[in-house]
Amino acid sequence: MMNKKRCGWAENTTELDQQYHDEEWGVPVYDDKTWFEFLTLEGAQAGLSWTTILHKREGYRKAFAGFDYEQVAQFSEARQEKLRENPEIVRNKLKIKSTVTNAQAFIKVREEFGSFNDYIWRFVNGESIINHWKNMSEVPASTSQSNALSQDLKKRGFKFVGTTICYALMQATGLVNDHTVDCFCYRGEKK
Repeated sequence: MMNKKRCGWAENTTELDQQYHDEEWGVPVYDDKTWFEFLTLEGAQAGLSWTTILHKREGYRKAFAGFDYEQVAQFSEARQEKLRENPEIVRNKLKIKSTVTNAQAFIKVREEFGSFNDYIWRFVNGESIINHWKNMSEVPASTSQSNALSQDLKKRGFKFVGTTICYALMQATGLVNDHTVDCFCYRGEKK
């Protein structure tokens, strides 16, 4: 079997990282439940590696009601405290609380815009930004779009949504396609 050329961050890494790169990273998301999942996981990643979060993804799915934001928004203080004992997730008190806070803010965004999906795609005018990076060192940590998204999310009460986290969210969910031009997942045109 021929080896696939991947983006630098997915070369010489775990099979889980490679599968994520090959099948999810940069693929446009349109489903609100998936948006809440990525918002939760990207916030959990702050200060940690994405590999750590990928290995805890199923634990997050179980701990946070399958990423059902309606249920998560109702998590009591006692339930949040109990989650701090769960080794299958990042047990940081502020990150756990932010997931509940973000679920509540997520619902308000849905009420205002009809869906979180409709809200977030506005930050890229409804189309994926396709970049043409030759190597990963060219990829920025943030952009004007991630700055605007971060500021707006914070204004709406979201937590763990700094501009770097927002750019990682944008990359993960296909708002931005940052596959390098030599990667087999690279698509040089807009879809």
